[in-house]
Amino acid sequence: MNLANLPERTIERLSEYRRTLLNCLAKGKTHIYSHELAGLHNITAVQVRRDLMLIGYSSMKKKGYDAQELIKVIGEILDHEIGLNVAVIGMGNLGRAITAYFNGKRPKLNIVAAFDVDPNKVDRVISGVNCYHMKELEKVVERNDISIAIISSPPETASQVAEQLVAVGIKGILNFTTIPLVVPDTVYLEEYDMITSMEKVAYFVKQAYAR
Repeated sequence: MNLANLPERTIERLSEYRRTLLNCLAKGKTHIYSHELAGLHNITAVQVRRDLMLIGYSSMKKKGYDAQELIKVIGEILDHEIGLNVAVIGMGNLGRAITAYFNGKRPKLNIVAAFDVDPNKVDRVISGVNCYHMKELEKVVERNDISIAIISSPPETASQVAEQLVAVGIKGILNFTTIPLVVPDTVYLEEYDMITSMEKVAYFVKQAYAR
């Protein structure tokens, strides 16, 4: 399969595998079997092997996959060669939490700027990054070669923010608001709705109580 056309769920699982493998290495575990990796992600060993075969990796030895080697292979698939810069739009509680949590987690993805319209937040360092006014968006995006944006602004502003991001050349958007967005085909959009996720969990808890 062309690595540019990997299924979205495979991409998601590869990221999850890498996080697990990094945790294994931190605990001194250097090798892992497909069934172990599968068990940690509540999927089948067949699914793990299928995902890894899609990226051309199948070298499981007697003691399992080499964690360090597999991390390197996944990194070559997921990561940009020189890294990508990210901006966070909206530095309320959610924006600050996202920035503080994510910064430093991945060397090839760097949150380098934040934006807001609140004068109490602009021209300050918040969660380790400089916060600029939205009117400086184009200038800061160009200067810092920012290609990805995370929208954590109030829902009522999300559509306008997305339009501004597209206009200044942002190529990927992660939307943390509850408003579905529409962007051109040239921009990759990932929607993450925490309310929907929580209601999904609540539904399955409800079913468990009904048994």
